[in-house]
Amino acid sequence: MTTGSAPGRSRVRAFGLRTRLLLAFLLVAAVSAGTTAALTYREARNAMLQTAQDTAVTSFRDQVQQTAFGLPVQGGEDLEAVLRDIARKGKPHPWVVFAEYGSVRASSGENPVSTVITPELRRAAHANPHGSFERVVKDGVPYLTIAMPMVFKTGPYDVLPSGLVLYAVMRMTDEQVNVDALLMAARDGALPGLAVALVPALIAARSVLRPVRELRGAALSMGSGRLDTRIPVRGSDELADLARTFNESAAQLEHSVRELREAEARARRFASDVSHELRTPLAGMLAVTEVLDEDADHLDADTARAVRLVSAETGKLAVLVEDLMEISRFDARAAELNTDEVDVAEAIRKTLLNRHWTDDRVRTDLPDGVRARLDPRRFDIVIANLVGNALRHGSAPVTVRLRTETRSPGTPVLITEVTDSGPGIRSESLPHIFDRFYKADAARTRSAGSGLGLAITQENVKLHGGTIHAGNLPEKGAVFTVEIPLHTEEAGG
Repeated sequence: MTTGSAPGRSRVRAFGLRTRLLLAFLLVAAVSAGTTAALTYREARNAMLQTAQDTAVTSFRDQVQQTAFGLPVQGGEDLEAVLRDIARKGKPHPWVVFAEYGSVRASSGENPVSTVITPELRRAAHANPHGSFERVVKDGVPYLTIAMPMVFKTGPYDVLPSGLVLYAVMRMTDEQVNVDALLMAARDGALPGLAVALVPALIAARSVLRPVRELRGAALSMGSGRLDTRIPVRGSDELADLARTFNESAAQLEHSVRELREAEARARRFASDVSHELRTPLAGMLAVTEVLDEDADHLDADTARAVRLVSAETGKLAVLVEDLMEISRFDARAAELNTDEVDVAEAIRKTLLNRHWTDDRVRTDLPDGVRARLDPRRFDIVIANLVGNALRHGSAPVTVRLRTETRSPGTPVLITEVTDSGPGIRSESLPHIFDRFYKADAARTRSAGSGLGLAITQENVKLHGGTIHAGNLPEKGAVFTVEIPLHTEEAGG
């Protein structure tokens, strides 16, 4: 069982409170660092690209407005020279300028037609007389493309397109390099930030876990019986309130347990003192009732009946006093074992013979040759109480069985079973069957015994290092099972 539960404990430890606190702290730090880095990167990138873009658009618009073209535009060296002149003045980086007029195509470069200019930009250029621009990535290279139509002013705010559109294409490789460098810086700055965040995470986890560990240790200490355990209170936060609440609860519990123990000790002393004080007068009463009992036959009927009643009740009182004294010895832990190696079957037969239970009311299944180290007097009490209880509250025949078994890890156990043929024990009575003075039948206010027989039986079995269980048979009847290790040490329990 220990081996099987170890992985579960390892999982609990691996994902314990410390680990969860560290992960939560690092997660918050990672989200914060990542969000900050992403926002910073986005704003810096946009600002960088916007600056280059605005500079290029403004410069190209100015150059176009300062250049005069004769219409209709004719292709040739003159147009290309004008385009090269505009391209040389490009800012912030060199341009390649293209001109489109009807079927005329010319450029400041080697190819008269650009593969970077998109149909969308051409449509926007014809639709917007003030010009348009677009950022394009072609074969992994970023470009800024600007379209600027040539127009005639027909009024303060009115223009008329001429049909000539100039395009400027500018590589943005420098901006891309700067953006990549910015991305690397944001990433490289976030990772050390997470490493640095681990230090305050450890400090925070320790400040939280230290009171928790102290509380756990104090709870374990109280569970082991040290009710005077307290934990130090530090600060004024929720954990300090928890520590104060724990200390107050522990103090109240200690006070209550002390009062209960004192009351229990007083009750034990009272029962022991009363039992001792009653022994002497009871001895005299028993002697007198024996004499009266012998002469009862010579008395009139009413007197004889009264004498026998007094004799019987005095005997019950004597049994109760003896049982109370026996219980008080168990409570005071003064009971001792005086063990000897005995033949268990023979010991049970002697118990039955001494109580005159050798008729058909009691049956036995006692294999010979079973020997064990037992206290003969206390084992006699165990068998006598169980058989007497079965005869009084169960129904004959009562069966006493004896056997041995070997339990893991190889411990031999002596098992004694006492069964009856009665209705059995009610389910609500089973948990309390060994309680002192417990009556399984609430209507039965008096019994032939003292009400302590099964409690004394359980204490004697425990003194042998064994256990006793009560239950019901499948068909009918109650069964009491006593299990005692065969090799009980000779020293008292």
